[in-house]
Amino acid sequence: MEELLLNKDIIELKESSTLWLNTLVKEMRQKGECVYHLGFGQSPFPVHPKIVEALRESSHEKDYLPTLGLLKLREKISEFYKEQFNYKFNPDNIIIGPGSKELLFQALFALDGTVIIPAPSWVSYGPQVNIRGKHISRILTKLENNYKIRPFELENLCQTLTSKQKILIINSPNNPTGTVYSDREIKDIVKVCKKYNVIVISDEIYAQIDFTGNKKKGFFHYYPERTIVTAGLSKSHSAGGYRLGFLASSKEMSSLIKCLASLVSETFSAVSAPIQNAGVMAYSGDSEIMEYIGQCSKIHRASGYYLYHRFISMGFLLPKPGGAFYLMPSFENFRKKLQKKYQIFTSDDLSKTLLSEIKVAVLPATDFYLPSDWLCCRVATVDYNGAKIYQESLKSKVLTEDFIEKNAPNLKLACDAIQNFLA
Repeated sequence: MEELLLNKDIIELKESSTLWLNTLVKEMRQKGECVYHLGFGQSPFPVHPKIVEALRESSHEKDYLPTLGLLKLREKISEFYKEQFNYKFNPDNIIIGPGSKELLFQALFALDGTVIIPAPSWVSYGPQVNIRGKHISRILTKLENNYKIRPFELENLCQTLTSKQKILIINSPNNPTGTVYSDREIKDIVKVCKKYNVIVISDEIYAQIDFTGNKKKGFFHYYPERTIVTAGLSKSHSAGGYRLGFLASSKEMSSLIKCLASLVSETFSAVSAPIQNAGVMAYSGDSEIMEYIGQCSKIHRASGYYLYHRFISMGFLLPKPGGAFYLMPSFENFRKKLQKKYQIFTSDDLSKTLLSEIKVAVLPATDFYLPSDWLCCRVATVDYNGAKIYQESLKSKVLTEDFIEKNAPNLKLACDAIQNFLA
């Protein structure tokens, strides 16, 4: 039998590191091993009952929906983002997909031009570009800049690129660092984008989990003619398994929406009708749902701050999180000790050793496009029982470190294990 021939751009891909690690930890726990899971960013809270009920009531819906998505849902998203972020999305320029991840991939497939990402960035941007047979252009950010790109860094790169159109993917609040771009920083980056014809894909999947307290504006405010916004229910609404996301742009990019509608019609056709109807409730602006999201975000903030302060006290280097539920501590201050005692020279060595020696699961910096010799890892802050900690949080006016240690014990135990590991 002749060898099976496969697309070379696909066979060189590896499974998404986040999904791979999550499967591995689940298998270890099923075997009875105690593992502190700081490697997977899934919001642990239950989906709000009103959204669940909307899904249940729509379970009989079986017809195909329009490729752009249910009009009522697109209208609700438009109203929601006008109220929450003052974005002026026209429902005709919104497309619904099975998660923002898929729509991001479709957009990258449809758009021409060099793709630029800051490093560190989310693990799937690069592979999505690679599937098309292209490669990303990386901007290596610096810890002293909280791992955020500076306008001059973007301009320096753009000056070396020959493609007429460029595409910048930027994620704020950020996975893997938890940092948030300020209004001023966004405006400065937009100036460069306008100068060099850079399309911005603004990945705002964590936009509702922003605890900086600053009233800021996004890329769409200053650059609507060339900004694409992607978001969905997975993080803010704790509904990753619902697989509901959207992509929105302005009338100036209506040709992209038309192109994507054709692409969708030949691929996934449409998101399931029951899920889209549940999405209508999720984006309805219902006061109980919004209060729920706000309370969950307070817990994300408390757990993120807890880990940040513990890590700083241990001697790690990292930016303070401003949103999402991630941190990226650097072990650079312990390089000599780690090399001598554990033969750790790379972030891959670091993550493997932490898992094997102390059962703490993290992801290596290399998965986020950082050089292998950077001794950093990405930590997720959500290894706790979401339903339980939510109920307990309603009884507390302030979510202190003691509150986190009591109600999210795995976070404390993971920190204790790392501290003993470094001693």
